Order: sequence, then structure tokens, then C-alpha cells
Amino acid sequence: MADEAETAEGQAATIVFEGRRCIHARRCVTGEPGVFKANVEGAWIDPDAAPVEALMRVALNCPSGAIRVLRRDGGAQEANPKVNTITLRENGPYVVNAEIEIAGRADGTRATLCRCGASKNKPYCDGSHVAIGFVATGEPPTRPSEPLARRDGKLAVTPFANGPLGIAGAVEILAGGGRTIDRIEKGALCRCGQSSSKPFCDGTHKKIGFAAP
Repeated sequence: MADEAETAEGQAATIVFEGRRCIHARRCVTGEPGVFKANVEGAWIDPDAAPVEALMRVALNCPSGAIRVLRRDGGAQEANPKVNTITLRENGPYVVNAEIEIAGRADGTRATLCRCGASKNKPYCDGSHVAIGFVATGEPPTRPSEPLARRDGKLAVTPFANGPLGIAGAVEILAGGGRTIDRIEKGALCRCGQSSSKPFCDGTHKKIGFAAP
């Protein structure tokens, strides 16, 4: 994966593509194929090939945050979500939508974080769950929880060394179909891939000698 972000300047907007975050959901090349040109050599992003509102829709549909659009037409930039969510992908990563802070640094509003334990780009997903045949339901049972007093605001994610993803901040944990699994303000999510109570950590990382920065 590319470490450097690619920048494509258009008349009304700039598109930033951060390859190291991309999980190849392909919502860009299927949503606006004239802007995001698959299987071409050289420049593959053309910000002037669609209206800015269309570019914004594609960016907001990019789950990993690999695509960002910076408007210069006077329109509204991407806003922080009104409800913080972490969605479980079936046999795949955590999809985070919030005002994200990872390890103390602002990290945009969209990210896909590894929960299989095999990514070489932790804490981000790199697609390794497919290669290893990771199995984890996106529809675990609902836990009893009370509505949160506040549903937005900063969501701090702390990848603990050799351990789980610490979560601090109001967030709804959602099944892949959108059902609320839990509402929390503090917790720990499994990232070793072996917890018996996924998506929550149960300490299995210690038993299996899970190693991660």
C-alpha cells in the first residue's frame, strides 16, 4: 500500500486518496467511474468529471476514509457525524464513523479497523481477513443498554500494545444490518480475532500471545 497520499486538484474541489487506508470497497469506481478510473495508467482521479456534490457523496460512502474531498466552491465540507457508530462487517473489520482520534491524533471521520488480528497495517484493515479466512459474525446478540445522553463528539480509539482497541467516547455498536448491539461510552474491542465474546475483548489475546503495536 502507498504510504503517501495522492492529491488531485480540480477547479472546485481537491480529492485526496490515502492508499494505506484503502480496503478496496470500490464504491468510488462504481459510484463515479468517470472520476475514479479503474485499470488505467497514470492519473486515475479527475475531480472535474462530476459535480462537487457527487464527489462528496462518494467520499462519504468510502468506509475506510481513504478518499477525502476538500471543497473550494463555498459549499459545506464533510461534517462530523451526528451519531457515532462502529459497524461490524461480516467476517471483516470494524467500520468507524465518528470524530475519530486514534492514539491521540485526529483521524478524520471514517476508518476501517482490523479485528482479525492479521493486518500488516494495524490498527487499520488491509484485507488480511480474506486471506486468512477470518470468521466472525456481523450479527452478534443485542446487549441490554440505555440510550446515550450524547451520541456525538470525539471518539478516542487506543490500540493497546498486544491487546484490544480501547474505546472512550459515546458510540453505538451496530450489526452489519444496522441493528444496535450495544451503546457504550467506554470499552475494549477485540483485535486479536480470537475472543469468544466478539466484538468485545475477553482477554484471549494474553492466552494466545497476540503481538501488535
